[in-house]
Order: sequence, then C-alpha cells, then structure tokens
Amino acid sequence: MLDVKYLRENADAVDAAMASRNATWDRERFFELDELRRKTIAEVEELQAQRNRVSKQIGKLMREGKRQEAEDAKALVREGNERIERLGELRDDTDAQLKELVAALPNLPSPSTPLGGDESDNPEVRRWGVPRAFDFEPKPHWDLGTDLDIIDFERGVKLAEARFYLLGGLGARLERALINFFIDLHTQIGFKEWWPPVITNYATLFGTGQLPKFDEDLYHVNPDLYLIPTAEVVLTNIHRDEILSADDLPLWYTAFTPCFREEAGSAGRDTRGIIRVHEFDKVEMVKFSEPESSMDELESMTAEAERCLQELGLPYRVVSLCTGDLGFGACKTYDVEVWLPSYDAYKEISSCSNCWDFQARRANIRYRDPANFKGTRYVHTLNGSGLAVGRTMAAILENYQNADGTVTVPEKLVPYMGGVEVIGPEA
Repeated sequence: MLDVKYLRENADAVDAAMASRNATWDRERFFELDELRRKTIAEVEELQAQRNRVSKQIGKLMREGKRQEAEDAKALVREGNERIERLGELRDDTDAQLKELVAALPNLPSPSTPLGGDESDNPEVRRWGVPRAFDFEPKPHWDLGTDLDIIDFERGVKLAEARFYLLGGLGARLERALINFFIDLHTQIGFKEWWPPVITNYATLFGTGQLPKFDEDLYHVNPDLYLIPTAEVVLTNIHRDEILSADDLPLWYTAFTPCFREEAGSAGRDTRGIIRVHEFDKVEMVKFSEPESSMDELESMTAEAERCLQELGLPYRVVSLCTGDLGFGACKTYDVEVWLPSYDAYKEISSCSNCWDFQARRANIRYRDPANFKGTRYVHTLNGSGLAVGRTMAAILENYQNADGTVTVPEKLVPYMGGVEVIGPEA
C-alpha cells in the first residue's frame, strides 16, 4: 500500500508512475476523501478542546451558585459529545473509503525499472549457458513424461480437472529431489526454512497484495479461508503487526509449499504440459530488509535463483521487467527464464521482486533502530522463486533428453535420486 502523505504531496509523480504501469488512479476522489478526513479530524480536536475548557468551568460555576450558566455549559458539552460521535462515524466511513481506494493502487516503480508497455519491452540483463544443439528431433516434456510413464495427464484430469496432473515412479522422485535440492541450497547460505500452512486468511492475502484485487485468481476454501498462491504470502506475514529489531535484519526465509492458482484469465495459454497449471510445487525465498540495502538484497536473491539453474546446468537468461509488465506489489523485478527446447524460447522459472515498503505498510511490519532514528520504520520486503519445481522438471526433461527417449539426471541431483542416473521407460 502506498503512503497517503506521499500521494498527497506528489500527485503529479503518481500520475506519471501509474501511466507508466498502464494503470490509473482516481486522483480527484482521493483528494476529496483526504480533505474530508483531515477536516473531520481537525473539527473533532477543536470540539474536544472546547469540551475540556467548558468542563473545567462547570465546577467553578456551580461553586459560585451560577446554576443556569452551569446547566447551559453542560448542554454545550452534551451537544459537543453528540457532534463528536457523528464526526467519528463520518471519519470511520471516510477512512474505509480512502483505504479501499489506496489499497487498489499498485506499487510505484523504482527509478531503475525500465520504462515500457508490456513484456516485449523487457530488456535482457544477462545470459548463462548455451542452449543445446540436438542431433535428433527433441520431444517436448509432455511427450517425454508420458512416454516414460512418469507424468500422467489423463489421470490428473480424472482426479481433479483440467490443468492438474499426476506424477508417478521416478517422476514423483524427481519432484521430491528438486524440492530437497533447492531447500538445501538456500539453507546452506543462511536462509531459515519454514513449513507454513497452505490455507490462509483474508488479512494474510491483503498484506501481500493478493486481496482484494486478485480474488478471482484464488481458490476459496470457504468464505474466510483460501489456498495460498505462493509461499510468499505466508512467509511475509509471519511478522505481520510486529516490530522487528534492526540487529536482526536482514531476515532470509525459505519454504516449500504446493501453490494453487485459478488464473481465471489464462485460458488458452500454455495449455499443454506442466508449465501453467492450477496446482504446482515451488520453493520460495522471502527477505525482510532495511530500506537502504533492499536493492542489494534483490541482486543477491536473483543470484541465488540463478545458482539453482547453474547447479543443474540449465541455460537461462535474466530480464528486467519494464513498468508495464511489473507485478502489482513490486517496484523492481527480475525474471529468470530457463531455456525450453519445446518452445524454442526462454520461459519464466523465477521472478525476484523488491516490494519496498508496499507490503510492509499493508501488513504493518516495522523495525526499530534506536542508534539511527527515533520511532519505527517500515521494512522492505522481497520475494523470489527458488525455484518453481514443475517448470524445472520440464526443463530437465527437455534439455537432458537422449536420442533413445531416456533422460539423463543432472549430476547434482543424482544423490537426491537415490543414485539413479538415467530415467528410462521402466521408471
């Protein structure tokens, strides 16, 4: 959520920022509500001061025998109290409307976020590895998985619905291997592992920006609970309504969870395979940082996502999302895209974002640093995939396939696969 004071004092800059994001905001309504709120507060304060003055006079008037004047003063206090009560109701209603308006606004882009209208304007930052040149016709992962009897799409649909799939044999083992491998990589460099619930509440989803804007993309368990779309949601909200110590920052958290997304607007996109599905496994990274170092934390988080792919020997590239392609809560984002032969292109496998204080303001996550400032400040929150497991499996199957239809297991994964070096039809 954006700072109301910033919106009030930098409206023209907000206009430009929203335009760069292909978004709009009701500037006129904002100032109308903001002015009404401030006038209401000022009148309440004035009435309270008057009540205090008059209340002090009542006793004196009684002692002096001026009963009628005392009664008039009491009436004035009662009238003031009634007015304060009505103004309180008005302020509550105004606050609610103002919060609703501001909560719908996306984050402001960082000055270092490139300008652009959509994903076609995302500049490439760097590449790692060289896509493999096959001396045979490579298969897409959906055919490889079916031929090897490790991915069953038909039974996945039977068990649930379209865009669900079933893993069996070494397919299930590979999924588990990747999860453990990623978690081990992250915890070895200082990330703290968590095992959070996958069902969450409105306040948690509001804190990270999924609600109310993206309600239709979420799976509802009941009117009050939801399945999480990513572990970012629960990891970030661990410290909701808390004040942290600067001595404990930065905090690095990681977790594996299944993730659930309705993605109502995704019909017709990536309908084959396991690239875009309604349930998928992901290892997530989340950081809490002081504002001054959050951009450095973004760079190191992105490097950690890249390390996962480097350890697996998978070619990838990094792009910087332009303003028009930026996610709702992000001020700056790097997408890490792995090479997929079936697409003859790079596909997103990790998205690492700095949200500045946008989520912390919504979730009320602050920190205290008595040595450098009075009071508290909002932390900066960051999140990134480390990695999306299903997409990593697809990339391994396609990039490590052999002419005989088998798939070589990346060297670093062999210990996690119980020594299995090749996935064959007998899997």
